[in-house]
Amino acid sequence: MKKLFSIMAVAAMVFVGSLNANAATAQTMPNSSQALLTAATVTFIQDDAATAASTETKGFHQELKERFVEGGPAFMGIVLLCLILGLAIAIERIIYLNLSTTNTQKLAQEVEDALNSGGVEAAKEVCRNTKGPVASIYYQGLDRADEGVDVAEKAVVAYGGVQMGQLEKNVSWISLFIAIAPMLGFMGTVIGMIDAFDKIQAAGDMNPSLVAGGIKVALLTTVFGLIVAIILQIFYNYIIAKIDSIVNSMEDASITLIDMLFDYKVKNKI
Repeated sequence: MKKLFSIMAVAAMVFVGSLNANAATAQTMPNSSQALLTAATVTFIQDDAATAASTETKGFHQELKERFVEGGPAFMGIVLLCLILGLAIAIERIIYLNLSTTNTQKLAQEVEDALNSGGVEAAKEVCRNTKGPVASIYYQGLDRADEGVDVAEKAVVAYGGVQMGQLEKNVSWISLFIAIAPMLGFMGTVIGMIDAFDKIQAAGDMNPSLVAGGIKVALLTTVFGLIVAIILQIFYNYIIAKIDSIVNSMEDASITLIDMLFDYKVKNKI
């Protein structure tokens, strides 16, 4: 009986020991898995950080340069030339139009004061010392004031057309570059697609990697052509709006000048 109890006690101790060992192993395994998962996560985050750092280091200009080179120098160079010439003309027009803008009401008041105090010559002197198309129109009208109001009005209208032509000078070139740039891009796209299908025909197999380069070049030329057109279109719309504003000022100033000359002749009984 004592031997039976001894055997049962030994068996119980062995069973309890095995349970403790299994529990320790079960606790160790999750810890190991958690450590492996943490290490993998840290490695992934480090890889992402390294990729982001390399992308930031690359920069927008470097990326743009690489895309430009990939697009091919033939069409991309022509598209870039359209952008350069269009921007040059747009900047020149913007500077000219800003210099041509004058305070029409202030000029009209100064001309009227000079006309009432010193006559036509004094008013013409004010116009000589003022820049802009409005002052030039005033000068032409005052210069023909001795021949009558009707003659002065015709002179103002005729010279207004001349000044409008000066304001719109070279603007048509900007619209031309706006139209040409996307068309050149589309032409590059068509040529790139033709090149891609030629490669398929030569290889006799529809391999995506075989035609990916040609399609990529085709799409890049289209993208750059559209970008150039969008940039020039913004400048073009600004220039047109500026010209319309100056032309409206010229028309208002012309009416004011004719009324001014009529009142001057009536007052002085000329």
